[in-house]
Amino acid sequence: MAKRPAVDFWADAETTFVQPYQATKTYLCPGCNRDIERGVGHIVAVPPDAVDLRRHWHRGCWNGRATRTPRR
Repeated sequence: MAKRPAVDFWADAETTFVQPYQATKTYLCPGCNRDIERGVGHIVAVPPDAVDLRRHWHRGCWNGRATRTPRR
């Protein structure tokens, strides 16, 4: 039985890079389930059909999201 290709829910998300000086709060990265500390530049991704699912990602987690599973 062949595996079905994985669907990237975030593939068409609108992304913005948050500069370190703009990062004034701590967020939880959905890619690694670790904190993105204040002062760390990161990616904000917003799915076009679900703006309430906006998430903040480490840049490395965002770039590698297709090849790894979330850390628990």
